[in-house]
Formats: sequence, C-alpha cells, structure tokens
Amino acid sequence: MEHLKVRGLEYIDVGCDSTDIVRYPYYAAQVAGAISKGEADRGILICSTGIGMSVFANRFKGIRASLCTDTFMAKMTRAHNDSNVLCLGGKVIGELEALDILDAWLDTEYEGGRHAISLGLIEEAEDKLCCSQAPSQEQLFRELNR
Repeated sequence: MEHLKVRGLEYIDVGCDSTDIVRYPYYAAQVAGAISKGEADRGILICSTGIGMSVFANRFKGIRASLCTDTFMAKMTRAHNDSNVLCLGGKVIGELEALDILDAWLDTEYEGGRHAISLGLIEEAEDKLCCSQAPSQEQLFRELNR
C-alpha cells in the first residue's frame, strides 16, 4: 500500500490485518465485486499462492484476474487481456519482485486491436453463462456460511 501511495494512486484497503487463517473468497469478493459493479477500475489480490484468489475472482462477470509470477506475465496480461485484477502469491515471490510485477502491471496499457476479438468472445460467453449481477457482500457471506 505504501508503494501505491508513493506512486500517487488512490486505493481502498479491504485486506486482512491478521496473521490468522482467513477465507480468501471473502476478500476476493469485495475486490472483484467492486470492479464488476463499476465501483473500482482495478484491484490487487494477494494470498499464499495467488491461485485461489484468481480462481474465485474470475467467477465475477467482467473480471479478468491474472496470476502473475514475473513482469513479463504482468505486461502481457495487461497488453493482451486487459487484466483488471492482479493476483500475487505472497509465499511464491519476494517483496521486491512483487513490486516489480505490480509496476509492470500498472504501467502497461491494453493494446486492443486483435486482442479485442478474444475479449469480446469472453464477454459474450459471460453474458450467456454468468449471472447478470454480482452478489452483494452480505449475500455472498450468507451463501458461503450456509
């Protein structure tokens, strides 16, 4: 978060301030849900490997969450996939590498062009396969705690 401040970027911290075991879907839902509803442009999710966060976040309509372990992946997912959620694994990469990946992801623009065709196909599939609206945080908590 300090790195985002230094870069002059606004953010909302919805993360956990504890070392206790937490259920990452709650946090991924807050970030992906906000983006899906148009309340935020992009998000960053971090868990042990980044895998669970990316799997869950991609359940939300309009989310293109990408697990990145190096700067090349971060650049490509922005340039080609217009990724709007960066997933990082805190136990997979070091802090400095994570910051390099973050900078590459933040600084790379979406290229559009031929890549827009694939994103259009993804959007078309989402329209047919997904629910039309992301659940509220309260709805998600109720469903997950049944």
